[in-house]
Amino acid sequence: MATVRIPTTMRPLSGGAATLQIEGATLGDVLRNLEAAHPGFGERLFDESGALRKFVNVFVSDDDVRYLQGLDTPVPATETVSIIPAVAGGAH
Repeated sequence: MATVRIPTTMRPLSGGAATLQIEGATLGDVLRNLEAAHPGFGERLFDESGALRKFVNVFVSDDDVRYLQGLDTPVPATETVSIIPAVAGGAH
């Protein structure tokens, strides 16, 4: 099982948990299983085509999956998956 780190803004979906243990051989498997176990994550993580949303960064270990194999990135059983919402800012 991979350890999935849940960002503060998404913890209401995980029952307040900061981390969850989720099965999956690839990142896509892990995230789909996360959605199955805790409904609501899918709409926050995936766009209409099933791709990761542009404003959500996902890391396997410390590597951004956009520079790996995206949803096909292998996730070893002892690995950590981190979900990090993009932070937008600017002057008011």
